[in-house]
Amino acid sequence: MTLQPASLADLSRLLADCHAAKRPITSVDLAALAAVREYTPEDMTVTVEGGMNLAELQGQLAARGQWLPIDPPHADRVTIRQLLSENLSGPRRCGFGTIREHLIGLEAVLADGRVTHSGGKVVKNVAGYDLLKLFVGARDGLGIISAATFKLRPLPEQEVVLSAQFKSLSAAWVAVQAMLDSPLTPVILDLHNLAADGSASDAFTARLGFAGTREEVEWQRGRAGDLQSPSAAPDCEQAFWSADAPVHTESVLPSKLDEALSTLGSVPFIARAANGIIHHRGVPLPRSASSAGALAQRLKDTFDPHHILPAAPL
Repeated sequence: MTLQPASLADLSRLLADCHAAKRPITSVDLAALAAVREYTPEDMTVTVEGGMNLAELQGQLAARGQWLPIDPPHADRVTIRQLLSENLSGPRRCGFGTIREHLIGLEAVLADGRVTHSGGKVVKNVAGYDLLKLFVGARDGLGIISAATFKLRPLPEQEVVLSAQFKSLSAAWVAVQAMLDSPLTPVILDLHNLAADGSASDAFTARLGFAGTREEVEWQRGRAGDLQSPSAAPDCEQAFWSADAPVHTESVLPSKLDEALSTLGSVPFIARAANGIIHHRGVPLPRSASSAGALAQRLKDTFDPHHILPAAPL
């Protein structure tokens, strides 16, 4: 069943009805809940409804010289709810972190229709349990995110993205490792093997990005070693994410990234080198046993006892 609420009260009522009837929900369309509820540029905070498009929000913030420092693929198609429920991120995760780092308040509707609030509207908020982080990455399995409050950042005065190509993965990894061991503070540090159309090529590309004031960007650029050529890699990445084939996402220790990449074979991949995140179109990497699945199931049973919402990721 697909829900298309016209308001927050409508979403609460629809979920309560489905909960009472134990009727599973397949999807929720929040197109009617797509407004900026409150924006205080002086405090650098914004409260926005879950159905708003991320690109539209960024456009409104840019008019005041601010932004939400998160850059998932196809921001023009990503809603705030999707951004949070799927814990999406992009290449600037290296310098700015994930959406969790910028989330300070959350409104969500639980499976039984109750509207819950956690966090607040100010950056320094220590009241109550930090429950809002449970909903990030839960893929709607614990409740439907209807609105969120974020702390913002000033738009960088300058940003530069550099790249260099290498004939082997080992050579590219040496360049990446040199950046990780340096005093530089890149906002982008990627390693990929993409051709212009998003397919796998024979070369390996390291991407390096700096952002901030002109002085600090130019200072870091001058110490970037072999990575000095202006990068065309964002086009490659857009092509990668636009292809129809499914993308697998893996997380490894950054120190083990080169080992993990060497097992993929000749498949297209993008690696967030500073974080150990790999997006690829190969066979999923083997996963070690974990007790996290049992905890996730307990949370699911507590928040959604009738399991009317999508299954939470284990």
